[in-house]
Amino acid sequence: MSTPEPSPQKIRIWDAPVRVFHWLLVFSFAGAYITSESEYWRLVHVTLGYTLGGLLAFRLVWGVVGTRYARFSSFVRGPGAVLRYLKSLRSGQPEHHLGHNPAGAVAIVLLMLMGLGIAGTGYATYNELGPDWLAEVHEVLANGMLLVIGGHLLGVVSASVQHKENLVRAMVTGYKVGAVDQGIRRTWAVVAVALVIAVLGFWWLQWQSAPVPDSGETQTSQAAQSDQNKVSN
Repeated sequence: MSTPEPSPQKIRIWDAPVRVFHWLLVFSFAGAYITSESEYWRLVHVTLGYTLGGLLAFRLVWGVVGTRYARFSSFVRGPGAVLRYLKSLRSGQPEHHLGHNPAGAVAIVLLMLMGLGIAGTGYATYNELGPDWLAEVHEVLANGMLLVIGGHLLGVVSASVQHKENLVRAMVTGYKVGAVDQGIRRTWAVVAVALVIAVLGFWWLQWQSAPVPDSGETQTSQAAQSDQNKVSN
């Protein structure tokens, strides 16, 4: 007599560091992109750009030493696996992956490479360490990353519908449905807390080092603004 298979139930797939990294990266990129054209918000833009680079550096390490589904070895696949997964979507019987699917892995790798490029060119441009064209590369990479994010979001929505599971909610709670032995054992919350503390500490240091305009500069700026308002009136 065969033993019945255990019924699927909610299991932990995404550890705490992966989830904290994901949402901090979303916030950092969005904030940096929004403030990219403003001189007034330049320090915020630079701070969030550095944060993005630091988060990606952490993810590279965690992708090697992290939990089962956080490791690159668990989801980065070759072109054959990607094509096979895409064909399964067209057939109406998509391959199910508890971690990142092969197509999603491509987007993740692209986002990480482009993000590191953005952080590197941004650092060089801000500190005047390279040629002027690095600023153009920085902008192109940022816009390219925005396009990849758009494609990634479409993929998340499509996979959520086809697999009948909410992938966004899973990245918040860490849970998906599967067999008990497929879940991770530890969430590594202490690492996630340390990551948050490191980011907040960096932001605080950046705030403390922010230049404070002297009264003369402030009065000059106010006078110029006043003159401009009179001309416009």
